[in-house]
Amino acid sequence: MKFATFNINGIKARTPALVEWLTSAQPDVAVLQEIKSIDDAFPRQIFEDMGYNVHTHGQKSFNGVAILSKLPLEDVTRGLPGDDSDEQARWIEATVVGEKQALRICGLYLPNGNPAPGPKYDYKLAWMERLYDRAQALMADEMPALMAGDYNIIPQAEDAAKPESWTEDALFRPESREAYRKILNLGFTEAFRAQHAAPGHYSFWDYQAGAWQRNNGIRIDHILLTPAAADLAGDCWIEKDTRAGEKPSDHVPVCIELDI
Repeated sequence: MKFATFNINGIKARTPALVEWLTSAQPDVAVLQEIKSIDDAFPRQIFEDMGYNVHTHGQKSFNGVAILSKLPLEDVTRGLPGDDSDEQARWIEATVVGEKQALRICGLYLPNGNPAPGPKYDYKLAWMERLYDRAQALMADEMPALMAGDYNIIPQAEDAAKPESWTEDALFRPESREAYRKILNLGFTEAFRAQHAAPGHYSFWDYQAGAWQRNNGIRIDHILLTPAAADLAGDCWIEKDTRAGEKPSDHVPVCIELDI
């Protein structure tokens, strides 16, 4: 089965591009970020007519995550545990049951954190502490699980075309990368890097300054697999050409095959 993560940067602006990609790529499950829509305004009928079950965790004008699945989703939960006062819509998870195996799918939109230092950066690091706690719980569970989405983390220098430009950015600051490595060190496999060690692979290009045309990108969209999920993993790849489409998102999908 084909799973994907895709920050669409606004469902209102990107519905045609998303429909085109879904039609051509045919993922079985897609986790979406930055839908920028309340749940009632999400155009679910369009995607249901394409054969997808649709579950959203929306927020007006900002953030928002969703799962589209050709298979039924069970035990859908919304919101990252650990802070009942957090109103930002950044986390959704559900279980999909394949022919061979059930899989827990967690879709996330990790805070950007800029400007750093500052309150937004403090929120990012606190959110990552909560993510670490949830990741620990997923590792303790016997069910295969993945955490996929826009992490707003540049893990290593080779994940940026110009790493020197990101030194003080919240996406690349040492504290951010350390928090990310802390999660990986629980035993997760970062699916793309497990198969592709070379530099020059990116999932985001800014709309400004011809970043796409000059391939001045960064890799911030990741799929993390528990050991049980990593055992099911096939190929993992970035669908870079999506960025060249009509009215594209500034992100592109990252996909993986899982034998469930």
